[in-house]
Amino acid sequence: MHRRVFLTSLLGASAAAVGLSGCAKGDASAETKGAATRPLAAEVPAGTSLKIASYQGQQQLQFRLAKLPALPFTVSGWANIGAGPDVINAFRAGSLDVANNAGIPPIQAHYQGFDAKIVAIGITRKPNYLFATKPGSDIGSVQDFRGRKLAFSQGQAQGVVLLRALKQAGLAYDDVELVPLTSNQFLTALQSGQVDIAPLANSQSPAYLKQYGGKGAHVIKTDVVDLLNLLWAPQSVLNDPAKAAAIAAYVPQWAKGQVWQYEHPDQWNEEFYVKTQNLTPQQAKSITDLANKPLFPPSWDEAIKWEQETADLLAGGGFVKKFDVSSLFDHRFESIAADAVPEEYRK
Repeated sequence: MHRRVFLTSLLGASAAAVGLSGCAKGDASAETKGAATRPLAAEVPAGTSLKIASYQGQQQLQFRLAKLPALPFTVSGWANIGAGPDVINAFRAGSLDVANNAGIPPIQAHYQGFDAKIVAIGITRKPNYLFATKPGSDIGSVQDFRGRKLAFSQGQAQGVVLLRALKQAGLAYDDVELVPLTSNQFLTALQSGQVDIAPLANSQSPAYLKQYGGKGAHVIKTDVVDLLNLLWAPQSVLNDPAKAAAIAAYVPQWAKGQVWQYEHPDQWNEEFYVKTQNLTPQQAKSITDLANKPLFPPSWDEAIKWEQETADLLAGGGFVKKFDVSSLFDHRFESIAADAVPEEYRK
């Protein structure tokens, strides 16, 4: 199986070419231009602006409902971008300054030769993905994935959840057929029978089962978690002292917004899942019942260990080159999220 084909299929031939040439030159983070050791400014300079990812408007809605204080900078754009490959492309294009993703996109960016850093960490303790089958499937466990076609996104959280589940079940990559797709293609691939299994977020499964459960589609739950919920930004953005200060001011709001959402599930269900995602109140409740309590550790030690295990897992399959993930973290921001929330929401 040719692992490198995933770069082309997920990001396009031109992006893949850039990524592979970046790898040939060595580590993306080998040259950090001074800013990583420069103390963060205490105040955000006037006129500073950021372009922030807010997938499906979740962050904006959190801010509005929680009535958080105004940000001390201008948000020049809230981009509806969530998938890791799309975020990396937006970073490259200069159309995005900071994004919220899982642990795998920064690894993928590094592999492509793009230098970006993690600036905030949230910890996820409960599974937020499950495995959905195509209609009419007889698959009952992860062990039954052997010989089946599995939807796989190399640069997204769903990809690492799948790889960890396979490892836990004792299945090698060659025991299955990994079909390269992005997560927004998973539902169509399941419905058409292009794949036998696809990882779906807890928020996606109720609608899928409502439509196809009567036709034999079902879900397989595991205890595999995608540990990291993070903010990250291009090194070029962090090299700008004004933008770095703005990101440092944004991190507390990001953390507080998640705490508010967790503490107000009924209001969030109505305002987000029912009004914007067109789910029923019952479907919305089934999602928030599985929600993780937001946790923002003062130390990133656990996160770094997890990120290294993830990178090693990908390297073991030939998806990326082995490297030391400590280069992905900007420790100037390490305690900011934890300092912004009550003790119960710290590790």
